[in-house]
Amino acid sequence: MRRFKLGISTAMGTAALAAGALALAPTASAVDPTTATLTADCGAYGSGLATLTATQSGTAATITLSSGAIKAPIDVPAGSVSSTLTLSKNGSGTATFTGNANPAIPTGSDVTTGPLKGTVAAGDVLEAKSLKLVIFGLITVNCTATSPQNPGPFTF
Repeated sequence: MRRFKLGISTAMGTAALAAGALALAPTASAVDPTTATLTADCGAYGSGLATLTATQSGTAATITLSSGAIKAPIDVPAGSVSSTLTLSKNGSGTATFTGNANPAIPTGSDVTTGPLKGTVAAGDVLEAKSLKLVIFGLITVNCTATSPQNPGPFTF
């Protein structure tokens, strides 16, 4: 019986230590702000407001972009848009977020792309500068930011 009690005590002590370690473990990093807007010029394809939504988990980050600046000229199936979002990084470098993730976009609807994936470090400050969309591997749309992000750049 004494061995049984020691076993339970040891197991409970180990569980308490593990719970304490989890409580002290660093939490997932958070990006601020999580949503920003800017205006963009996409040449012959249009111009207007774009909304970017960012998430972060450690060094992995994603950004989803939706914009009424570009309207789908035809039905665009899910996963058929290859996107590259270029952002200024810490005021002097650049970072790119890429992906082939888009929902199905009906004719005439706003274009949405993402989540686009990238890598960040603690303290990185990123602001969208340009977006390249390649639709069906045939149609290339280049967009350039014409305003700063509002309320400001993403800080990771």
